[in-house]
Amino acid sequence: MLSSPNEDRAVRITARQERDALVLTVSGDLDIDSVAPLDLALTSAVGDGSGPVVVDLSGVGFADSTTVNVLLQGHTALGDRLRLAAPSPFMRRLIDMIGLDSALPVLPSVDAAVDAVLPS
Repeated sequence: MLSSPNEDRAVRITARQERDALVLTVSGDLDIDSVAPLDLALTSAVGDGSGPVVVDLSGVGFADSTTVNVLLQGHTALGDRLRLAAPSPFMRRLIDMIGLDSALPVLPSVDAAVDAVLPS
């Protein structure tokens, strides 16, 4: 598990394999000071040559443009191997407001995202 140095934000990233996909579960408030663990997790997935990656956003209470940039960089590096899943109400509003789902697939659940990202 990766945590930010600023514990009051309680950013946590946990990684697990679900079928052949890496699922990164994100919780806490993400901003310029606390997004590094997510950036590191996505960068590591790219560097490891991981297969498909699903980012579970159900535990995110806040995110800023830095977080959006990290997710878009992950999409640039991973392409069709990256899916966002189960956005929290805050993340759903942010995704809708900026149109992030036009650039990056967002699915309602982790299971749906894993199904979508794995080859048929």
